[in-house]
Amino acid sequence: MKKLIILSAMLGSVVACKPKQNLVTTSVERKTQVALKGDWVVNNVDYAGSEYFKVNAFEVADAKCFEGSEWHLVSNNDSGTMALKKAGCSDYASAIKWYVTEDKQFVLKFIKEGDKPRKVTSGYILIVSNVTENSFDLTDKMQVGNSAGKVVYHFKRK
Repeated sequence: MKKLIILSAMLGSVVACKPKQNLVTTSVERKTQVALKGDWVVNNVDYAGSEYFKVNAFEVADAKCFEGSEWHLVSNNDSGTMALKKAGCSDYASAIKWYVTEDKQFVLKFIKEGDKPRKVTSGYILIVSNVTENSFDLTDKMQVGNSAGKVVYHFKRK
């Protein structure tokens, strides 16, 4: 019983974090990008093992803090904003640059005040899927210990 309690405590303290990646410019998939234009809310965040560890999403906050976050995506200039609003989590807001590649990769850069977007060369690459008129998913793949893991952000049109 003691071993089980100790193992549970150790698993509860595991934190997964995916570092920023260097980004390269690639061809944009306009049809999907235009479909994502508008105002969105993350209505759910799923990841296996969420009861055992925390995922520091985008080096901003725990992935579960992104539930209820509001995203404004502008497709004609690849810009937008996002803001965390979940009770019990720190408030956070940022300008973003984003685009969708022909491989259905959602490339995301957080732009700090005073930064020139073209000078920001690192960010995050997620997989965009299940795109409909009123919803889509972004999947972030990462390493958790020696295993591959993924976090799925479910977006709903506002």
